[in-house]
Amino acid sequence: MRLFALEGSDRLGAAVAARMHLELDPLEEREFSDGEHKSRPLVSVRGEDVFVLHTLHGGARSPAERLLRLLFFIATCRENGAARVTAVTPYLAFMRKDQQTKPRDPVTSRYVAQLFEAVGTDMVVTVDVHNVSAFQNAFRHSTLLGMQHAFVPRIRNLVGTARMVLMSPDGGGIRRVHQLQEAYATEAGVAVELAMLEKRRSDDVVTGDLFAGDVEGADVVILDDIIASGGTMVRAARACRQRGARHVHAMATHALLTSASEALFAPEIDTVTVSSSVPLSFELGAFGKLSVIDCAPLLAEAIERLHAGGSINRLLNPQP
Repeated sequence: MRLFALEGSDRLGAAVAARMHLELDPLEEREFSDGEHKSRPLVSVRGEDVFVLHTLHGGARSPAERLLRLLFFIATCRENGAARVTAVTPYLAFMRKDQQTKPRDPVTSRYVAQLFEAVGTDMVVTVDVHNVSAFQNAFRHSTLLGMQHAFVPRIRNLVGTARMVLMSPDGGGIRRVHQLQEAYATEAGVAVELAMLEKRRSDDVVTGDLFAGDVEGADVVILDDIIASGGTMVRAARACRQRGARHVHAMATHALLTSASEALFAPEIDTVTVSSSVPLSFELGAFGKLSVIDCAPLLAEAIERLHAGGSINRLLNPQP
């Protein structure tokens, strides 16, 4: 087996390798004066089961450039005789546009899937995508991981024995919340209630006021796949506070944290919890309410199971 991590994902890659008791395999990434780039493995990949880790957000490079670099490196491995190449992309960009909602809209999730297939990728591994059904329809050879079991200890620490409500900030995320509800019931032995806020977006204007669920006096955990500006989280937190929530905690897998990231400053939100799927652009200590859950153990275990032909389902649904 060979395990590579491209520039910008090397810290997470090193953490994954350490969990597997391995060293990352060496590679070269070279910049040309005109902005072009080349990369190559510095060890033989012929006949090897190759895993390439690269998350598609963070640092100075755009998601498009990070994606292109990953595709080029995968193609290089295939051209040099790799038996199998798996892309491990903890955050997979361009998944928001998974259907046409307006005339002539792009369906970028499908286009990205076609690009991975075009360069010879055997499998794409990612964590908590925006729309599970759309992802599974677009990516024919994929493994979708989830952070729900990793989030359970953090939630238990936050809420203790208080009455808790899990909330989706929009209708599209209710499946994600159901998965966390099931994981919490399995591991903590506690049944929790659910809530949901209506959300409609058009031309970047968000509307919708319907609120389902009882949060009065409860500790609310709002779950989403991404925190970018934080506006969605803040909107949901305010709705909870208006209905008498005692505490409100925001939780998401991917901390894109673009612009000012309202959720880090909003008084309606007590804590913000994210995973390490995306490198932070600032020191963690700068924001006392922010905590990061390591996703390296999940990725390392998934890679080991894929290499050995083990069960991913048992990884995602551990028995109590």
